[in-house]
Amino acid sequence: MLGLVLALALPYASFAKSEEPKKHKSKASVSAKNSAKDTQKPKRKKKAKEVVQAPVAEPVNLDRDAEARLLDIYRLTANGQNYEAIQSAAKLVQDRPNFQLAQLVYGDLLSSRSRAIQKIGDIPDTITADVTTALHNLRDESQRRVLSSKDRPTNGLVPSQFLKLAASTKNAIAVDASKSRLYLFENSPTGMRLVSDYYMSVGKAGVIKNQEGDLRTPLGVYYITSHLDRARLSEFYGAGALPLNYPNMLDQKRGKSGGGIWLHGTPPNQFSRAPRASEGCVVLSNPDMTDLIRTVKVRTTPVVIASELNWQPAKSLSSQGKSFESALNDWRSAKASGDANKALSFYTPDFSSNGKSLKEWGPALKAEMAASQGKTIELKDLSYLQWADTAETMVVTFGEVIGENRSGKNKRQYWIRSNKEWKIFHEGTV
Repeated sequence: MLGLVLALALPYASFAKSEEPKKHKSKASVSAKNSAKDTQKPKRKKKAKEVVQAPVAEPVNLDRDAEARLLDIYRLTANGQNYEAIQSAAKLVQDRPNFQLAQLVYGDLLSSRSRAIQKIGDIPDTITADVTTALHNLRDESQRRVLSSKDRPTNGLVPSQFLKLAASTKNAIAVDASKSRLYLFENSPTGMRLVSDYYMSVGKAGVIKNQEGDLRTPLGVYYITSHLDRARLSEFYGAGALPLNYPNMLDQKRGKSGGGIWLHGTPPNQFSRAPRASEGCVVLSNPDMTDLIRTVKVRTTPVVIASELNWQPAKSLSSQGKSFESALNDWRSAKASGDANKALSFYTPDFSSNGKSLKEWGPALKAEMAASQGKTIELKDLSYLQWADTAETMVVTFGEVIGENRSGKNKRQYWIRSNKEWKIFHEGTV
């Protein structure tokens, strides 16, 4: 059976016939019709309340083992333990009646007692187009869950974007669109550690967002900006929402438009959504979303969204970041020297800051340098994350501490590599 399973790229394709056949009404078509109700994102209520610090949310449901239970049903089926699989599936759909994929699997398991099942959602061909689409989505979801469970990153590997995270940054998030997976990391004194990973959905049209309404999820380095109280949102968003700072400054530099890109939960009638189901947001099940809300901090938690994550040993990333950190320290030294022209040489001609061009912003930099001349400049709580596509860029966050001060302005810079030199194309306060 395993060869057939792999050939179909499905968790199961046929079932053992050791049990005496019994006739049961299949729930597969009913499940598919329910899944077809995955509607477009409605308008949210106006003036959703924003909270600067994400509070501990009241749990929607602390039972987060639904995916593990589903995968266990697949394993039981592959081992020919049909009776145990059916019993486990019955309990899962009882506990999670809105888990459409589990309902579909349960329906197939029941049908297998009276006939051979050749594929997941094995129902008659005389079905509507809507149900056919829903079945395709459920099969895709099933495949991605199974493949992700077999292809988890090994210990010591982290996404290549996370070159350096400040000790004050307690968590980080990475999204792999190709696997429909969101990875949550803990940043500890010994380095980054993967603590959880979750199934998630992206835009209906996929990734690489360019303009408003294109139904795509953006790719890049972002930060969670706030926590939207679920009590003030439509139930469509489930456990709540964590907005991202799309479009970031690189997106704006490239002329990308749109907004309202969030991490958010699912409506009550859905445990999860299809791999491509949103208008551009990253969507998780409510238990998983509750987990994120309880863990991450707004403004300090980075979120990397990639078509496919490139996992590398953390130690190698540390060495890769040294060439950039050298350029960053050169900029810091130039600024501390009081030589305005030398400091300005680190900025691109198309630099911008709060809508000001380099020419408009230059006098403010010179005044700032004059006020701090002769004093040291320390970059405290330094983080820098790289993003490489058609250009190599760096998103840098730090507290700029001058002289004997204990704290200073929290700044974020965007650097770009051109002709082997690193230059700043945006600088602002966080």
